[in-house]
Amino acid sequence: MNLQFLLKTAITVAVVLIASLLARRSGWLGALVASLPLTSLLVLGWLYADTRDTAQVADLSMGRAAGAGLIVAVLTGVGGRTDLAPLADAVIGSVAELEAGAAT
Repeated sequence: MNLQFLLKTAITVAVVLIASLLARRSGWLGALVASLPLTSLLVLGWLYADTRDTAQVADLSMGRAAGAGLIVAVLTGVGGRTDLAPLADAVIGSVAELEAGAAT
């Protein structure tokens, strides 16, 4: 296995465990932590760590912030399906798939 993958996994598990421990100690603190978009923030962080492409990270996070009805990630960039899936409502191989879907 890849060392970078193991490190990502360890940090992600640590964040989830810390959030769980905080929730056990205080109900309101647990509610606050549970309401945070931790998974999305972790994925955005890992996407940036992998790609160093702030534009790609901003594109995905801006769609959510703008309240877009549908966030579609396209695999023609450097991000992979596993990186993009938690951030998008749909992941497609190319923009041509959007055009094909619109024609039907």
